[in-house]
Amino acid sequence: MIDLLTDLAYSVIAFIGILFAFGVTCIAIHKGNKYLPRDMGREFAHDGALSAGKPRGAGIIFVFVFVISTLLFAKMTAELALYLILIVVEMFTGFCDDAAKKPWGEYLKGFLDLAVAIVTSLVYLHYNGSEITFAVTGESVTLHPALFMTLSVILVWASINVTNCSDGVDGLSGTLAIISLMTFYVLDNLLGIEADFNFCILLFVVCLLGYLWYNATPSKLLMGDAGSRAMGIFLAIVALKSKSPIMFVPVAAMLIIDGGLGLIKVSLLRFLKIRILKNVTTPIHDHVRKNLGWSNAQVVFRFAIIQIVVSVAFVYLIMI
Repeated sequence: MIDLLTDLAYSVIAFIGILFAFGVTCIAIHKGNKYLPRDMGREFAHDGALSAGKPRGAGIIFVFVFVISTLLFAKMTAELALYLILIVVEMFTGFCDDAAKKPWGEYLKGFLDLAVAIVTSLVYLHYNGSEITFAVTGESVTLHPALFMTLSVILVWASINVTNCSDGVDGLSGTLAIISLMTFYVLDNLLGIEADFNFCILLFVVCLLGYLWYNATPSKLLMGDAGSRAMGIFLAIVALKSKSPIMFVPVAAMLIIDGGLGLIKVSLLRFLKIRILKNVTTPIHDHVRKNLGWSNAQVVFRFAIIQIVVSVAFVYLIMI
């Protein structure tokens, strides 16, 4: 009976926490957006000039609301506290770039992302070890810590950057991130993975929904690097905490395709002088708008539909 009452009390607290996170995000963005830096337009993005003058860097608002909500309503552990610090650090690196008159260089941002990725991987390895599970088969394997560190750093760095590169259409990266996070939430519950951390996924999702209330086409403000980079590292942490980080590939497939192909294209050309995708504009959301004539709403809906189909198929694969 006591356990039942305890579970009920926690459920009520969680319910209040979710409503709190969404409500405070909406109010904070409504009241605080006038203090945000203004977007200068993106010179090389399709229709990038349309963003000029809009408040930018709203990620600092919804990320702080997420952190506060987690501190108030989630079951805190030392590991979770360290993750919150790393998310805030990544958010601040993005916000400083958002607020800078001259954007930070790609190498500086890449180095900072790498440093955060290394620390994130060390934290995870310390508290969880280097065992990974293949969700489809249920088999587990323990990797050498050095190999696990290398692969997890790549995962975190890639997640930050593909999510950031996908942030170019009103509502796109936030919508895709929500679908990916909720897919992980469903999979974690199916696989019996750490329910306490799963509540943090819900808090992050509702904070994102509060942001999307203002970012839906035509947007009133932009999350900026402050939001996209924090979103990327959180998604990577969720993938690691699933114990099956390989699931990141199907669960975040559209983020990887949209933002990742551009990273690969530019990297191969810059460092190896190899030119690929000559007739494809990257990120892919720019290609479909420029060359296929898709509207912003069509990009968001169609990319979301594709990711939902992939996620549903993958969830079913895990269930059978």
